Amino acid sequence: MRLDKYLKVSHLIKRRTIAKEAAESKRININSRAAKPSSEVKEGDILEIRYASKVLKIKVLCTNEYTKKDETESMYEVLPNE
Repeated sequence: MRLDKYLKVSHLIKRRTIAKEAAESKRININSRAAKPSSEVKEGDILEIRYASKVLKIKVLCTNEYTKKDETESMYEVLPNE
C-alpha cells in the first residue's frame, strides 16, 4: 500500500494530501530511510513521523485498504522513542 494512503486509512494523518506533503518534505522515514508518498508500506515496517514538536515511531501490523475509525489502532503499534 502507498505510504500516503496508509497514513490516511490508519488515521495517523487526517488527509491524504497532508500525508503527501509531509513525505515530500522528508518528515517521514520508513526503516530509517526518507520516504516518498508513493513508497510501499508492508507489514513489519517501522515508520518515523516527525510532527511539529514530537516524533512518532510505529510498527506496521497490517495494511487494510479500508478500516473503521474505531479499528484503526489495530493497524499499527506505537514504539517507544530512543
